[in-house]
Amino acid sequence: MRTLGILGGMSWESTLVYYRLLNQGVAQRLGGLHSAPLRLASVDFDGIAAQQRQGDWAGAAAALGQTARQLKLAGAEGLLIASNTMHKVAAPIVEACGLPLLHIGDATGRALRHAGHQRVGLLGTRFTMEDRFLVDHLAERHGVSTVIPGAADRDEVHRVIFDELCRGLTRPASRETFVQIMARLADQGCEAVILGCTEIALLTPPDHPPEPNGWPLPLFDTTALHAHEAVQWMLLEETSP
Repeated sequence: MRTLGILGGMSWESTLVYYRLLNQGVAQRLGGLHSAPLRLASVDFDGIAAQQRQGDWAGAAAALGQTARQLKLAGAEGLLIASNTMHKVAAPIVEACGLPLLHIGDATGRALRHAGHQRVGLLGTRFTMEDRFLVDHLAERHGVSTVIPGAADRDEVHRVIFDELCRGLTRPASRETFVQIMARLADQGCEAVILGCTEIALLTPPDHPPEPNGWPLPLFDTTALHAHEAVQWMLLEETSP
């Protein structure tokens, strides 16, 4: 197996999910007492979140690049950034550490393309929804067109992520709000919705999708898709079509 480096802690709530999914995936493939060969660096998210708010993306990239270099020195052969938002600075992080990146947009794009979806909604932090790093990646590399919610809905999604989900809070009222936002995306012709923040599935798990107009709306959890492809990479398997 290849050793995977995880750049986590953004937030630790979702990094915990990654750790579980990666180990479960390896155990299911290999059986016995097998588990995932990992190197994990969990950063202090408060400082990174402050840099996000201040627009100091270069500072965040430098800090994460230094941590990624430490993962390489510790034996990591590939890099997983356990955060959608920080893929905004994926290129300088990779340049700093020299590790091949398992991009969350590729795992998501391949799954959407395999399911036949071309127009999808995108939920995530304000940075993920409004900055085009993930939108353009999906369009240019996978032919997937994304729709983001209106301004008020974007504000609420961002608030719930930082004020609740990153702090381990899952409130029924917030879940209902997310369901309503997804329904509005479906009304705009979205065939599915990307849960484009690694914490969102804690609130709206894909196995309980909303049903606008009486039909289930497929949800694509970037965390689970990312972890699935990471397991394939560790086991030297081909990625999904």
